[in-house]
Amino acid sequence: MSISHPQPLPDAERLPILDVLRGFALMGILIMNMPGFSYSWWHEADGSRYWPALLDQRAELVRDALFSGKFNSLFSVLFGLGFTIQFARMQQADPLHADRLYLKRLAVLLAIGVVHACVFWMGDVLHVYAVLGIVLLFGLRRCSDRTLIWVMVGCIVYPLVASLLRVAFVTPEFTAARVALMKGFALTGDAAYGAGNFFDTARENSRIMAFEYGNLYSLWGTFGWYVSMTLTMLLGVLAGRRRWAQRIPELMPQIRRLTWVMLVAGLALSALATAIFDANRTPGPSLIKTFAGLCYNVSRPMVMVFYVLLIVQLFHRDSWRGLFRPFELAGRMPLTNYLMQTLICTTLFYGWGFGLWAKLGPAAGLALSLALFFGVQVPLSYWWLRGHKRGPMESLWARLTYGRTGLRAGAGRTVPSG
Repeated sequence: MSISHPQPLPDAERLPILDVLRGFALMGILIMNMPGFSYSWWHEADGSRYWPALLDQRAELVRDALFSGKFNSLFSVLFGLGFTIQFARMQQADPLHADRLYLKRLAVLLAIGVVHACVFWMGDVLHVYAVLGIVLLFGLRRCSDRTLIWVMVGCIVYPLVASLLRVAFVTPEFTAARVALMKGFALTGDAAYGAGNFFDTARENSRIMAFEYGNLYSLWGTFGWYVSMTLTMLLGVLAGRRRWAQRIPELMPQIRRLTWVMLVAGLALSALATAIFDANRTPGPSLIKTFAGLCYNVSRPMVMVFYVLLIVQLFHRDSWRGLFRPFELAGRMPLTNYLMQTLICTTLFYGWGFGLWAKLGPAAGLALSLALFFGVQVPLSYWWLRGHKRGPMESLWARLTYGRTGLRAGAGRTVPSG
């Protein structure tokens, strides 16, 4: 039996709707990450409002209800779906070495994510996807669909249990100490990001990452974040196994019905969670916050699914398809555009750049996010893809994964997310 070189995905096999969804996710991720780029959210650890203007507060509510958690969830769905596509092709090309090759692919992503987090911006999510991809590769990949569904149920139940444990055991004294610690991080962040040089920001990023993974209580919260990403990543795996993206015309009646369910239930729960959290800003766990957390954790995938189903329906109408071209262009080079957001925003806000740290509130940040995505990232994606088959970081990722031989064999091809 001849063994072909594993290669990136041919253009002819790409599904444009997946690129559209990746681009849409990139836009939402920029909106949600803008506060982390532009000021220290730890200033609000004591329940105060860093931005007192009414317009900024309204912008925060809209951002939290419509964007918070929904777009990194979408990206994790696409990562899980991409895993099924990419790994299946690797198994077909070289079944004896597919595990090792995909592990290499994830190791490259992990390295990029760790460098991104510790040097450039501590809000990186790539290392999370890489770690969960390794768990998927060596553990959950072999599970049945039924088992995956039970794991997803556990991912919804776990945050509720964790929150109830905090209510039962976290004391007011411990909460006060944590608030003081967070306020300290806010001050050092202001010094490093607002007034420091590049090396000051890198040191602060590394210090925060060490705290998130080295402090037991913080690690508990970080683990909860991994659980949330696992839920939607496994949804993507199920979508890939059942070929939902390839069966859209067949599934359109169910898609139309489910869209309305996700819209009504998802937005209602998201709005309720946002309102409860906004009205209960006092630090520390409580039963009302536990209920709000449950609403939030259920609404995250529901609102995300609503966005997906709505885009799928509109994209499959000829009169609407052209409007999604900007998202499709950005989504063809997702790794490049994700890292580009860090490059642009740190240059704008950090002291070693234009020094806009803590000078733009949530309303201006929301407008800036849209301006940067459609005014900078989409045109740059269009310009780059006119002369290249993949983005520069996608090319680097592919070369480090497949080597020069695999790339030559797969000339003229692009890499899917996942």
